[in-house]
Amino acid sequence: MIKIGDAAVSEEKVVETTTMASSENKEESKTEKESTSTKKAKSKPQSRGTARAKLIREKEEKELSLFKENIYIVFVECETPGNVGFLARTMANFGLKNLVLINPPTLTNEAYYQATHGKYIVDNAKIYPTLDDFYQSQRIDFKVATTGMAGGSYNLSRIPLKPEELGKSMNVSNKIAILFGREGDGLSNDEIGDCDICVSIPTDPTYPIMNISHAAAIIFYELFKNKHEFSVEGLNESGELEKEYLLSDMKEIIGHLDIPEHKKKNGLKTFNNIISRAFITSREAHTFKGILRRVKNKLGEQ
Repeated sequence: MIKIGDAAVSEEKVVETTTMASSENKEESKTEKESTSTKKAKSKPQSRGTARAKLIREKEEKELSLFKENIYIVFVECETPGNVGFLARTMANFGLKNLVLINPPTLTNEAYYQATHGKYIVDNAKIYPTLDDFYQSQRIDFKVATTGMAGGSYNLSRIPLKPEELGKSMNVSNKIAILFGREGDGLSNDEIGDCDICVSIPTDPTYPIMNISHAAAIIFYELFKNKHEFSVEGLNESGELEKEYLLSDMKEIIGHLDIPEHKKKNGLKTFNNIISRAFITSREAHTFKGILRRVKNKLGEQ
């Protein structure tokens, strides 16, 4: 009996011990799970942060690539090869590489000497006899004229932007030509009038005209420093064809108005200036065109 009782007591102890061990294992397992869960929870924000940083870096790299590929620096009828070199050197400082020369002089060693580390830009420069030849050979969505002689509000082609305003507004998703004129005379009124906007650097009126490489450095800097401030995705600037459609619709609408021809011309030019300075997106151009089409339909019904 005693042995049987002792055996019973022993079995109870074994059961009790086994239960306690099982409970301890469960607690340890629970602790391990909580620890793993805590580690995962801590790692998630870090992973999200890493992914976000990678996405931002990829967007910046994409925009930098577009900045280099889509901006064309056009020097119209430069007078000295040395200034070609100076301009190429300034372009290299800011990562620009597409140099276009319109009816230039012979590019002597001076051009390469002054270019310093921008010699490759001079080597790869595209040469055309006229601006029209350049425009016909290369699809350009947006044309920017530079001038040291900004006009007043009555000179619609010479109402200027400051370089800082240009840098903040310009989207490099489409191809952009920035025109620099002759050292002595600059760009002609017709050349400026053919551009979408005009940019000018505020200077002292007693000596307003800057050396081309100095002016270029200021403009390129303003473009370069703002290249990361706009996400390319979803903000594609309207192309040349979209703006042509808008201008065509507006021209037709203005044609219905009973006003003198010179006012119609000025009205169309003003409209072009507004949509150019605004750097409207493709979506905005599409929406605006829909509105203009409805206006045309209403006028046609009258």
